[in-house]
Amino acid sequence: MSAWGAFIGLLVSIFLIIRKVSPVYSLILGALVGGLLGGVLLPETVSLMISGVNDVTPAVIRILTAGVLSGILVKTGAAASISNTIIYRLGERHVFFALAFATMLLTAIGVFIDVAVITVAPIALSIGRKLAVPRGSFLLMMIGGGKCGNIISPNPNTIIAAENFHADLYSVMYANLIPALVGLLFTVYVIGRLLPRQNGFYANEEIDNLQAALPSFASSMVAPVVTILLLSFRPLFHVAIDPMIALPVGGIVGILAMRKWSLITDSLSYGLKKMSNVSILLVGTGTIAGVIKASSIKDVLLDALSHTNMGELLLAPVSGVLMSAATASTTAGATVASSSFADIIIAAGISGVWGAAMINSGATVLDHLPHGSFFHATGGVADISIRERLRLIPYETAIGAILAVGTIIAYLTVN
Repeated sequence: MSAWGAFIGLLVSIFLIIRKVSPVYSLILGALVGGLLGGVLLPETVSLMISGVNDVTPAVIRILTAGVLSGILVKTGAAASISNTIIYRLGERHVFFALAFATMLLTAIGVFIDVAVITVAPIALSIGRKLAVPRGSFLLMMIGGGKCGNIISPNPNTIIAAENFHADLYSVMYANLIPALVGLLFTVYVIGRLLPRQNGFYANEEIDNLQAALPSFASSMVAPVVTILLLSFRPLFHVAIDPMIALPVGGIVGILAMRKWSLITDSLSYGLKKMSNVSILLVGTGTIAGVIKASSIKDVLLDALSHTNMGELLLAPVSGVLMSAATASTTAGATVASSSFADIIIAAGISGVWGAAMINSGATVLDHLPHGSFFHATGGVADISIRERLRLIPYETAIGAILAVGTIIAYLTVN
């Protein structure tokens, strides 16, 4: 099947998404156009699209069950308790680090990156007013921390990448730990120094008031700790506990520890709603992934990279970058890239764990482009204009690039 057909199909999807058409329908229509223009008859095109959806179905089930953990962390106040405690303990002197680290930790334990930013934003904006720091600067710290946490989290992008590479989820998360920490330091101490900042006074009383009605930090950490322990059983003890079991069990144990069982119904409803939106998006990405997988676009990309010294190695992160740019979504980018390129990456001698890890970090490089929802959701929560939000894109891209390069270096170091 022609690479040009698949490429034009991607362009059609991007154009429709920019025009505010539903991303799911945009991707489905792009897949249909790509197959037909690629030289495949309509029945075969539909078969390829359905095949692509079938490939992501196991991951969709795991993502839906992950909603139990995510919903409990948000609706019980555990996520807010964790972020507020970190910011309170680190204080004014390290406010940029506190905001970035708090958002990183929330995302790393399974909260969606946009939800993590929304959770930390109220206290960040309060601090910003007292310190006379531009809201865009604080927003960038939260986004950078969220990106770092996203590549080591049991979030949909990591789950789908691990699933498509048939790799252990915990191992994929662990592989990106050092790059995530490097990205955090880069966000705070490199990007942070490039941003305008003024001195001011920051009182801790406001945080104390915010923290008073929330569960304790210790009880809030029970859910993510139990989840990570269960996921680690496979690499540590050779006992496989599927994420479909580990994530909801961690959430249930956590809500019991916080004594918030009365909120279980609201938590499950919230988690299911968030994950349902992602799952429906994955149906659309699955259709276009099926078409791309059947096309020769992989060969074109590999041929273009062959002129470099690390052509086959770069295929994983570059495919993550390109597909996240096309969809303006970490999850959709990781889905399309891992579904389309997993086989050829593994055939090049790269393990499933590292292939998934590199695609996952590559998908953070351009997932913030304006035709995606993340761009607008984060700009809205910080109440900044579109022009101000656009100015943050180069900084966000630099953070994502550091994460992608960090994963490549980590792979070369280990191998």
